Amino acid sequence: MISSMTGFGSCEAEVDSIGRICVELRCTNHKFLESVFHLPDGLLSLEDKLKKEIEAKIRRGRVFCAINIKGEETQGIFINRKLLKNYLHELNGIKSEFKIKDGLTLDSLIRLPGILSLKENKPAGLHIWEHLKPLLGRALAELLKTRRKEGKALADLLSNRNELLKKDLILIKQRFAMAIKNRLKKIGVEERSAFLKSADITEEMDRLNFHIKNFQHKIVKGGPVGKELDFITQEMQREANTLAAKSFDLDISGRAVQMKSQIEKIREQVQNIE
Repeated sequence: MISSMTGFGSCEAEVDSIGRICVELRCTNHKFLESVFHLPDGLLSLEDKLKKEIEAKIRRGRVFCAINIKGEETQGIFINRKLLKNYLHELNGIKSEFKIKDGLTLDSLIRLPGILSLKENKPAGLHIWEHLKPLLGRALAELLKTRRKEGKALADLLSNRNELLKKDLILIKQRFAMAIKNRLKKIGVEERSAFLKSADITEEMDRLNFHIKNFQHKIVKGGPVGKELDFITQEMQREANTLAAKSFDLDISGRAVQMKSQIEKIREQVQNIE
């Protein structure tokens, strides 16, 4: 089964002493695999672990991973005791040297720069990983499910369009045989060899037929075949261009132009496939 590159997955759970952990994954089209993270400061150290888990499941696409922890935000008081000791040492030295009798008060000490600060309690990455990993796994499973669902719809659409190309090519082959026969009746024997050499599109039709069959084979085979399908559609377009330009028959040229339009539509949809 083929998969689309677009999809969404999420999972959340309440964890004691941490809060509610929410994981959201969103994937869009991309030539390669790229992971983009939106993490709380305390979880930045987990980016490599998260990336490894995503890369184990997804081969291609731009994956946006957002993790939020919804809990009671608390703040602690931090006193820089080492700096306070340095302040006291210097201030007591000044008092002794200059005979200053004013005493140091707690109020004056905590107002000194760098002594007192508020410290926000942030989640520790390694502590939270054991809870986060299974949530990420479930979000990835949901993301993959939506990608496969859309991939199935794309496969059906592409198979239908590919079948139309197959029918057009059959009509072109039939028309070519008839057009050659009619033209040969109208020209002299000495002209026939040169005409057949310049007008023959048999090789182009055979190659296009091969690409159409190969395209359908890749869809049925499934897996990460997006780049292969894109290459095949380029080859289809090349052969259709040659048919349209080389054919001496207006009906064949017109149908080849229609095929080019159909192939372009196919290629646009192929860009969504992993």
